[in-house]
Parts: sequence; C-alpha cells; structure tokens
Amino acid sequence: MPFLSALAAVLTLAGSLAPAWIGRLEAGDIALDVHPDAKGRGGEVRAAIDIAAPPAVVWGAILDCARAARMTPSVKRCRVLSRSEDGRSETREHLVRWSFLAPAIHSVSRLDLDPRRSIRFRCTGGDIKACDGSWRLEPLAGGHATRVVYENRVSAPYALPAGFVTLAMRRDVPAALRALRRESLEAAR
Repeated sequence: MPFLSALAAVLTLAGSLAPAWIGRLEAGDIALDVHPDAKGRGGEVRAAIDIAAPPAVVWGAILDCARAARMTPSVKRCRVLSRSEDGRSETREHLVRWSFLAPAIHSVSRLDLDPRRSIRFRCTGGDIKACDGSWRLEPLAGGHATRVVYENRVSAPYALPAGFVTLAMRRDVPAALRALRRESLEAAR
C-alpha cells in the first residue's frame, strides 16, 4: 500500500496534480515519485513536466522513434512494427540497456493513441512481461504550452538486486523528460 498512499498524496480527489507538484512544475522543475512494486521485482513511477511548446509538437516528439535514443539514456533502439489504419494504435519494439552490468532487454509494446491527448501502453512481448503506463498531455497557456504527466509500472524480466529498477527510473525518467522538453522546444522554433 505504500504506492497508493504516496499516490494519494500526489493526487487530489479530482485526479489533478497536488499543489506541491504544481509549484515544482511552475518553477520549471520536474515532479517525480518512484516506488518499488509490491513484489520487489520492479517499480512504479509518476512524473510530470511543463513544456513551453504546443501539445502537437510534444506529441510528435514523444512518438518519434528516431529521437528515442537521444531522449532516454537506456533506449538503444526503437522501431514501429505496425500501425492501425486509423492511427489510433501501434506496436513498437525497444531495445533497452539499463546498465553496462545488465544484459540488453528487448520489449514489444502496444500503444493506444488519443491524438495530442494521451498514449496508453502495455508490454505484449519480448523480455519484459509486465508493464503498463501512460503519457497524458494537458494544454497550458491557451494551447501554447503542455503539461506532460508520465506513469509507468514495470517488472524486471529477471532477478535484479532490490531497488535496481527504481534506481533506473529515478535516473532515466527525469533525463527523458528534460530531453523531451529540449526536443520539443527545438521543434517548436
């Protein structure tokens, strides 16, 4: 239950961000909450960042496989395997290496897309058997800026020392969000 109590502290009843998180975001910082999962084999993360670029630009940066390795330190490769005709879902493959001490991890995920608003994902194959999460984009400043809220729950595909997944999340998620901001701001120019 530690994750649920922490999540309750971060969220208000309406599902929006708590005032402490809003203050951090408005100051240009990243809000971050990371916990180990109940079984001790993975982690849960919730993070947010404000980006001075429209949701359409941020959306494009999140979904651009060519930028994935630049934006997330552990991602070594990203590839779209299939896309629905209506553009509302796709299947992606990632090759991830959390540490030079750990082997590379291959994952396949299904993404359900609500254009410029949200991306829901879940693992469907590869080494990572259990993961699910989302990206939520909220327009700010009349649509000239975007609040990005990221959530992910993942279990390691093999035995790792306690805390390894959460340590990787604490390192990689803020780095990925800062890179998303950088890439979005460059694209908005």
